[in-house]
Amino acid sequence: MRFCMTLLTLFLITPTFAQQRLQTLKSPDSNLTLTFELTEQGEPRYQLSFGGKVVIKPSALGIKLKDAPHFERGFRIADTKTRKIDETWSPVLGEEKSIRNYCNELLIRLEQPAEKNRALLLRFRLFNDGLGFRYEFPNQPELKYFTVIDELTEFNLTGDHTAFWIPGDYDSNEHVYRTTRLSEVDAFEGKKSTEIGTRSLIAPNAVQTPLMLKTADGLYINLFEAALIDYPALNLVVNQTTFSLSAHLVPDAFGNKAYLQTPCKSAWRTIIVSQRAAGILESRITLNLNEPSKIKDVSWIKPMKYVGIWWEMHVGKSSWTYADVDNVKLRETDWKSLRPNGRHGATTKRTKAYIDFAAKHGFDGVLVEGWNIGWEDWFGKMKEEVFDFVTPYPDFNIEEVARYAKSKGVKMIMHHETSASVSNYERRMDEAFRLMKKYDYPAVKTGYVGNILPRGEHHDGQWMVNHYARVAEKAAEYGIMVNAHEPVRPTGLGRTYPNWIACEAARGNEFNAWSKGNPPEHETILPFTRLLGGGMDYTPGIFEIKLSFYDPNKAEQIHTTLAKQLALYVTLYSPLQMAADLPENYERYLDAFQFIKDVALDWDETKILEAEIGDYLTIARKTKGKEEWFIGGITDENARTSCITLDFLKPNVQYEATIYSDAPDAHWQQNPKAYQIKKETVGSTSTLNLQLAPGGGYAIHIKPSSK
Repeated sequence: MRFCMTLLTLFLITPTFAQQRLQTLKSPDSNLTLTFELTEQGEPRYQLSFGGKVVIKPSALGIKLKDAPHFERGFRIADTKTRKIDETWSPVLGEEKSIRNYCNELLIRLEQPAEKNRALLLRFRLFNDGLGFRYEFPNQPELKYFTVIDELTEFNLTGDHTAFWIPGDYDSNEHVYRTTRLSEVDAFEGKKSTEIGTRSLIAPNAVQTPLMLKTADGLYINLFEAALIDYPALNLVVNQTTFSLSAHLVPDAFGNKAYLQTPCKSAWRTIIVSQRAAGILESRITLNLNEPSKIKDVSWIKPMKYVGIWWEMHVGKSSWTYADVDNVKLRETDWKSLRPNGRHGATTKRTKAYIDFAAKHGFDGVLVEGWNIGWEDWFGKMKEEVFDFVTPYPDFNIEEVARYAKSKGVKMIMHHETSASVSNYERRMDEAFRLMKKYDYPAVKTGYVGNILPRGEHHDGQWMVNHYARVAEKAAEYGIMVNAHEPVRPTGLGRTYPNWIACEAARGNEFNAWSKGNPPEHETILPFTRLLGGGMDYTPGIFEIKLSFYDPNKAEQIHTTLAKQLALYVTLYSPLQMAADLPENYERYLDAFQFIKDVALDWDETKILEAEIGDYLTIARKTKGKEEWFIGGITDENARTSCITLDFLKPNVQYEATIYSDAPDAHWQQNPKAYQIKKETVGSTSTLNLQLAPGGGYAIHIKPSSK
């Protein structure tokens, strides 16, 4: 990690002032004000104001412990420290070349005189665009090992704000987003999401973070967390009368939330505030609250654009399974004796066809799902040993495939579906990663479909949070990048583990293949929620939109136009992007496919040109190291006109813009594949007016003109 400039100053508050119950902190631009105080009972409270207007009313802080006095009341302020942080750092892969970490910090040491002066630290960092705070537990005689049973953090809001939310759930973040007032939240609507295989809904008034809010007077507020390590994920319970949100942590099988040993700390709680929707997307608070890279040599961490044997299984063209049997044992089954079903996708022959396509069109990699034994009866069985991650099916020659890929200059991406048998995966990780290194696989896609083993653990609990980090660390030892599916939502840990290149952790494109799908507004919400934590492997690029193409009896379709699928490569950030459709489908639309071939994955600059959560989004990004820009614009179910100026281009330079847009008669339902492509000469004074069809979008590639 390269640091360009660092300025850290530390100030000690005088002991007399430190004993007072009230503390204030201003953001560097003085627009945000944090107020901290102890009540008469010694209970910690904080308040956040923006421009003199209250955003978060006085709200509780604290931690409840098992079999020990709580960190709840009876505190006195023993000491306070403030400092200014102003540093610039460069992400290994990211949305911009450099990021400024600029904030003021207040560290408060609280002590409980009645508990032998047992101490709790509260660390607040106030940025120009929001607040981060966390609990820290120093090593001390009265606190060494302890169990957290509850977190008392509150966010007391000023009204019945509009919320963009998904249900609070211990195991799945693949729900459809809903837009309602806080008073109208009904999270048990999620019970109707039967296409989600593993769900653990919390309460009818519980929602997940990140939670996006908009006030009646147009203020945007995002509540989330950062640097989630050795701690459970944060959900929020809504008081639908007072509009107070209370922390709800994911428990383990015993109902406990976290097992900790001092010195230790919680994840950061974050509040991003902006008068513009674009300001939420421009915030880098989540990344800035994470630690720098733990990996010293990051030269092997590269962005990847890939194709793969995946979508064809979702649309029913082929299968993950090799044989049609429903009772197999990993160690005892004679896999070569099983009769092939004739639909298995991950064959040597089919993989070679994908490798040929990747090589022909300049793609970096090929993902193959269903290559390894065990898929016949894995789902929902809670079996301890489903996959060994090293034994291929008889019709997949891993050595021959690796040799062929190397001859074509293409890298293979390994797939490790754990079937949520996580203890099994941890036992086998080293062997699995050694196999990857042997055959030169630089990246792995992990999966966690099902109920977690060990039994009683949840996808978003402390044990699993630690597991995901262990996978990233172990993969880094082997020089392997990780793309996790069905994990806890990311919280900026891509900064600390830059080989953790992408995640799913939300409702992805595959839901369009076999469920009610994702509504057209879905992709206009994700950047304000899930993507605040890191890049998403959304798997865009579906060109054959109506699934009746594969089966006349199927009415499902992707809720999109073809042009919008191109735009998603820009609007949904990820340094790992899949061209998810089948090669033969792309061959019929090579002119539109050119944008997917051209679009970059790593960026010098990002500009939010237009934004309104749930409605529309337009983003421009500059390719890292090149004078080349890509723009993506998307809309919800409503048609609209996008008006953008190109003043971010270099003055007095002539550029060529290739514009991929909806045709005049395009519509996500009636005519989704109608698109048009045109070229224009543009410059820094140019303005573009583009029509977006219902559920549509556009994509633009801008580069210096060769004329």
